[in-house]
Amino acid sequence: MALVSSVAVAFLAGLTSPSDAYYRRLGYSPFQGGWYGSYPSRRVRTPSYGYRERAPAPKDEGFGELPKGPLQIAVNITTQKVTLYSNGVRVAQGPVSTGMPGHPTPMGVFSIIEKDRYHHSNLYSGAPMPFMQRITWSGVALHEGVLPGHPASHGCIRTSHDFARKLWPITQLGVRFVVSRHEIEPVAFEHPKLFVPREKPSEPSVAMNNNATEGRAERPVKVAETLPEHPVDAPTVPADLRKSVEVPAPGEATPAPGAVDEIVKPAPTDDKAKPAAAPSRRKSVDQPLKHTGQVAVFVSRKEKRIFVRQGMVPIFDMPVTIDELDRPLGLHVFTALGPTEDGSGMRWNLMTVPTDGTIYEDWRRMSRRRGREPVAMPAIPAKSPSTAAQALERIEMPKEAVDRIGELLMPGSSLVISDDGLGRETGRMTEFIVLTH
Repeated sequence: MALVSSVAVAFLAGLTSPSDAYYRRLGYSPFQGGWYGSYPSRRVRTPSYGYRERAPAPKDEGFGELPKGPLQIAVNITTQKVTLYSNGVRVAQGPVSTGMPGHPTPMGVFSIIEKDRYHHSNLYSGAPMPFMQRITWSGVALHEGVLPGHPASHGCIRTSHDFARKLWPITQLGVRFVVSRHEIEPVAFEHPKLFVPREKPSEPSVAMNNNATEGRAERPVKVAETLPEHPVDAPTVPADLRKSVEVPAPGEATPAPGAVDEIVKPAPTDDKAKPAAAPSRRKSVDQPLKHTGQVAVFVSRKEKRIFVRQGMVPIFDMPVTIDELDRPLGLHVFTALGPTEDGSGMRWNLMTVPTDGTIYEDWRRMSRRRGREPVAMPAIPAKSPSTAAQALERIEMPKEAVDRIGELLMPGSSLVISDDGLGRETGRMTEFIVLTH
């Protein structure tokens, strides 16, 4: 009987796979309906006295008291480390395991675009990805996972349970995220061409029909619209609203003031099944859509344009003038930390990602087309990329764009200067994502 018992115990122990141990360590059990470790019972059973109250767990201090300011995250693929910066100061570092050969982790400039505490992979049989913080919609994220001490993932960035758990509650969507083979550390940076806060002008009131205007109503404002040049969801203005705000043609009667109010306002609807229109982008409007959140600005040498988003929603884009167009600008990320001591300016820091100035986007797009001949890699420019200061000096932005950005500027806002254009990862509900390789 003793021999049979020992054999049975050994057999049951052999049924426990490493994945089962991984589930138990994470507090996840498919037999108990999912996660159970997050809400532990306060009652424990003792051998002789039944149940008693569990002692309260010690308070988790996380990373401690952080310097007040925007967060930035840098992943070094060479050293397999992730570093957290707050207000430009390094506050924590942890281990990671990035993509293995054949499934590399993309490198470049990203930001956190989604968070899910109990996420499961929809690509790899529902594998658990606790504390998931997504940086691309194509499936790359930072999350807790197994750390063998070398690159071993399918593209995601695994980190330890301790680091992922402490990082989770302090990050928000839009936190800057840089992945590189080099050590990227933010440094304080000043330049006269960086944006400064501006007061928003007061909205002019439209004078309607009264005695002072001698019975003449003011002409309605015309909304100037153009087709979008950004491959994301463009705004659509209903046809009835477009017609209602056009300036009357010469010789036509100007609508009465009351009629203007009636036709500009869209008619209410009781159709609750019809979804509301998604937030969208306008290139140039006299009455811009109202958005909230930090501002992201992207200047592209390839497209010779400046693109502006707020709260991950496109606002406008305009052409820019770049000197020495055949010389690379480099990849530079400027982040607004907070107002200066006198309140008249903004403190910035800089993260420069080493690049060779090659424009890869066209090659990526062509190489993904099936049934085509392989596309040769783009040639490396003969001239070296500019420094951050030199890049700012070479770019001439429209005053209208600079003024508008200054009105929306807030801590956490960013300016990214790149040789490449808007890639496939920059899309709906993202900030500007720049891939380097």
